[in-house]
Amino acid sequence: MPLISDPVCARLGTPFEHDFGPGMLSPAAIADPPRFDQARAVARHDGAAKALVARLKYGERLDLARSMATLMAGAGREMLATCDLIVPVPMHRGRLWRRRYNQAALLALELGRLTGKPVSLDALLRVKRTPPQVGLTRNERRANLAGAFKVDHERKASLAGLHLVVIDDVRTTGSTLNACAHILRQAGAARIDVLTFTLVPTGM
Repeated sequence: MPLISDPVCARLGTPFEHDFGPGMLSPAAIADPPRFDQARAVARHDGAAKALVARLKYGERLDLARSMATLMAGAGREMLATCDLIVPVPMHRGRLWRRRYNQAALLALELGRLTGKPVSLDALLRVKRTPPQVGLTRNERRANLAGAFKVDHERKASLAGLHLVVIDDVRTTGSTLNACAHILRQAGAARIDVLTFTLVPTGM
C-alpha cells in the first residue's frame, strides 16, 4: 500500500520528496489555498489502497470500513485528538437510495467509535445532485458544486466555534471538500480539517 508519511505539505498533506522543515507549504497550497485548515490521508490512491476504496464504495464490502478507519485514525491522530465533532461528506438522497449506504458516513462512524469523538451524519446536507467532476476545470468544478451543500438553520448554533474533522474516502482535486468547508465555515465552525483514506496523485 502506498502509504503517505512525513515530510508532507502542512496544509494539504501531500508528500514531499525532500524534507524542507516543519510548516512548509506545497506550491499548490500557496497558489490556491484550501478553504479547510489542514488535510491528511493514509495513502496515495493507487495499488492496494485504491482497491480497498473500490471494494468499500462499489463492492458492498462494508466490513472494510473498520480497518480503513483504523489506518485513518493513525494518519489523522493530531486533528482527531483536538476535534469537537466528526462530519462525513454527505451523499445526495437519490444516490444514497440507489447505493443504500454512504461510505464516508461508515468511515466517520468507525472513527467515532475508535476515538470516542461525537459524529454527526446530518450536520452537513447535500441538497443538489451534481454530475461527476472528472474532466472539469477548476472553475467548472466550483460552479458544479455551487449550492450543493447546506447546513440547516437550526444546526448553525450547534456548530459555532467548533473544530470539525470532515471525512471522505478519497480526495481528488479537493473541490468537494472545499465546498463542504466553505459552508461549514459560514455556519460558524472555527476550524475545519479534512481526513481521507486516499489522496489521488493528480490532486497534489
